[in-house]
Amino acid sequence: MISLNNILEKGYKEKNLSKDEIIALLNSDGKALCEYADRTRKEFLGDEVHLRGLIEFSNICKCSCKYCGLRSANTNADRYRLEPDEILKYVKQGVELGYKTVVLQSGEDAYYDIDKLCHIVREIKKSDVALTLSIGEKTKEEYKALKEAGADRYLLRIETTDKELYQKMHPNMSYENRVECLYNIKELGYETGSGCLVGLPEQSVESLADDILFFKKLDADMIGIGPFIPHPDTPLNSELNPENFDMALKVMAAVRLLMPDINIPATTAMETINPNGRIIALQSGANVVMPNILDTEYKVKYEIYPNKICLNEHSGKCRNCIEAKIKSIGRYVSQTKGFHKSSK
Repeated sequence: MISLNNILEKGYKEKNLSKDEIIALLNSDGKALCEYADRTRKEFLGDEVHLRGLIEFSNICKCSCKYCGLRSANTNADRYRLEPDEILKYVKQGVELGYKTVVLQSGEDAYYDIDKLCHIVREIKKSDVALTLSIGEKTKEEYKALKEAGADRYLLRIETTDKELYQKMHPNMSYENRVECLYNIKELGYETGSGCLVGLPEQSVESLADDILFFKKLDADMIGIGPFIPHPDTPLNSELNPENFDMALKVMAAVRLLMPDINIPATTAMETINPNGRIIALQSGANVVMPNILDTEYKVKYEIYPNKICLNEHSGKCRNCIEAKIKSIGRYVSQTKGFHKSSK
């Protein structure tokens, strides 16, 4: 039987592992895996950390994903949407705070048709920032229009590549369409982002290994890994499992080992479970942090999961706080837009 150290050495040198080898890493305690991931991050990306200003501009969503507090069936959600001029106000604020990338994220809200979205994209690109969109499933023609308007990156998380589990978690959605959307985004020249939730009911270590192999096959430019945090107003309301943090950290570290130069965020959900979660993630392969630049009145309403951190902090304080944390571990905030080296 191959030793854990031999698997780690193979992954580090060859950037490739079999499904069984990935499963062995995920079943380990994770300490050595995270050390190898951090070593890989430093070798390929250095010590800079990219800060990306997040603007969650609508919590209205047509979908009913069973794990998400924004699901259309949640009548307790306090809904909001920002008009284009309000979105642009927050972009300006983000630029003034020094962000080199802005991330626009929302539920799948039909109010923002392709013309509205393209207008917003064009206006944002008048500022010297990279632009990431995370606004769900679109047609290939719509993705193309947004790319031509100036969008640089698109984030569409698969959440799980286990087709049966995907269908259970996403009523009235199509796994095949989700995958097709990702490949359309890639084909159109976006920096392509995806990711998964770790700790979903009925999820197996084997399916998490498949997720990692899917990301590598997609040749993604950025991957976000988040621990599942139950929301009380969803069908998956249950007790939070602290083990979700540890497994999410191992999945993230394994992704770094096999995809050494991509962008990987230290997700907010990590810190919601563990008070030092983002720092631990940055020391285990991550190289991106995405602070929220909305005002508190909106931040508290974008509740995909409960007890999110920094809800009552001003965006300027948030930025200063995370920069101090980054410096405390010998890293520094990048002054570049942080494009994946192989795609820009």
